[in-house]
Amino acid sequence: MEHRQLGGSGLRVPALSFGAGTFGGRGPLFGAWGTTDVSEARRMVDICLDAGVTMFDTADVYSDGASEEVLGAALKGRRDAVLISTKTGLPTGDGPRDAGTSRPRLIRACEDALRRLGTDVIDLFQLHAFDASTPVDEVLSALDDLTRAGKIRYAGVSNFSGWQLMKSLAAADRHGRPRYVAHQVYYSLAGRDYEWELMPLARDQQVGALVWSPLAWGRLTGRIRRGRPLPAGSRLHATADFGPPVDDELLYRVVDALDTTAAETGRTVPQIALNWLLTRPTVASVLIGARTEEQLRQNLGAVGWELTPEQLRRLDEASAVTAPYPYFPYQRQEGFARLNPPMVTTRAH
Repeated sequence: MEHRQLGGSGLRVPALSFGAGTFGGRGPLFGAWGTTDVSEARRMVDICLDAGVTMFDTADVYSDGASEEVLGAALKGRRDAVLISTKTGLPTGDGPRDAGTSRPRLIRACEDALRRLGTDVIDLFQLHAFDASTPVDEVLSALDDLTRAGKIRYAGVSNFSGWQLMKSLAAADRHGRPRYVAHQVYYSLAGRDYEWELMPLARDQQVGALVWSPLAWGRLTGRIRRGRPLPAGSRLHATADFGPPVDDELLYRVVDALDTTAAETGRTVPQIALNWLLTRPTVASVLIGARTEEQLRQNLGAVGWELTPEQLRRLDEASAVTAPYPYFPYQRQEGFARLNPPMVTTRAH
């Protein structure tokens, strides 16, 4: 397994990491994702470690904390061999301190996560969303205190906009606080919005991308085809409204390109979609999840081989869309392109 530097930090993470959203299975959303119990989770961890996958990601909101509990139990006795990443900030209850990233919430959330995970330190502690009601300096100060107390090693964010992330990084520099080293983002062949602003920011500011939902919320599994109904067993029947929107015509165009590439390479559609992401600038690790051992082993087959330049070009073109303002001039006019060269090759459709 290839390991990559996480942003501007000294932390090296595997190119593929395991997302434990399927652990626990509480509630309508996460129950539809998966219901992996401790014994099944231990087997998943065994398979991951054998393949060199050493980072495991979860969140306090996943199955009301049960995901952290199951992951902690599955990692018992091998904590020194792994990296643990978790997140907080989304609502976990109706109380005034059950949401956001205020100092009291962050301290309590960290303590609760440490208890549920059965560990004394979290390797990567991430804010699950931007909290506009809490001053950025307060958030950074609390994270700095948790770092100095030895309860977290690195801090990151998830689902921030460009201005929110840049404001936070600038404040960290101004006050001498630790900078965010990771941004957990949605990015896939069916959703490339990350490229317009967040990817250039990440390269400029040395923030590594951890990619969530790399198969577009289950749409790039190879089971969805043009002109066919949604498979009866697809979790999309229960979860589609919770995930990122995907244009149907774009999806079918991408699937057609994936099918062609799969026929050429002998790889599966999900493996190709994951491998493509690992070629993208700023991507440090792609989070893979699985409800079964078979799904996990298939996803692990996304590494150890390379797509050809022509295959990459085919996937790039099939998934490209016209950039929103103010980015589309960079695509269309040579003068703009000289001032702001694109980080990745795309073309408008």
